[in-house]
Amino acid sequence: MTHSERTRIKICGLTRPQDVASAVQAGVDAIGFVMYAQSPRHVSIQTAAELVKGLPAHVTPVLLFVNETLEGVQRACQAVPGAILQFHGDETPQDCQSIALACARPYWRAARIPPQAQEAFDLVKFAHDYSNAQAILLDAHVQGYGGGGKTFNWSQLPLFVNAHLVLSGGLTPANVIEGIAQVRPRALSLAVDVSSGVEMDGQKGLKDPRKIQAFVQAVRSADAH
Repeated sequence: MTHSERTRIKICGLTRPQDVASAVQAGVDAIGFVMYAQSPRHVSIQTAAELVKGLPAHVTPVLLFVNETLEGVQRACQAVPGAILQFHGDETPQDCQSIALACARPYWRAARIPPQAQEAFDLVKFAHDYSNAQAILLDAHVQGYGGGGKTFNWSQLPLFVNAHLVLSGGLTPANVIEGIAQVRPRALSLAVDVSSGVEMDGQKGLKDPRKIQAFVQAVRSADAH
């Protein structure tokens, strides 16, 4: 297995120290914090700063924003060193690039994929428009912003997108192997991002360590084939 075939894993929507510890122990590559106040998984800048204390160097923090001001992003960046920015709102390519440059951080851009193939969404153009992004995150289009824990039809994606992709939206330990098989050939490299799929039943923002472990094991099993 080459390095490019190793699927990087991000757990998003963390709100508690024990969940950060579970994710690190399971061997994830990145952990995400939701900076969007209207999300049930929202944490304050102060909480995010506390949660990343003692984080190993090989685990990258990611800060999720929705239509945030430059000042708001800068405050979060100052509190959370080394974080990647993740934009989930209506940010234009110019918005993303100017904020990322001002904060001296790389960024990911979320693409909201329609659930049905007949609804037009040009992912190749989207990736080209946001070519300065470190990665394009694929999520299902739901009402409002952020993840809704819904999958989309992976087979409707273009055969190849000239970008590093992060597969998100309704992933679980049960379906992530199929998701990787479907999407990895279509991208320069692939990462996976899970939130609701590793939560305690009905408990938004509270992760289940057993589900985190099972998710990581499923991804590593996919990588081995």
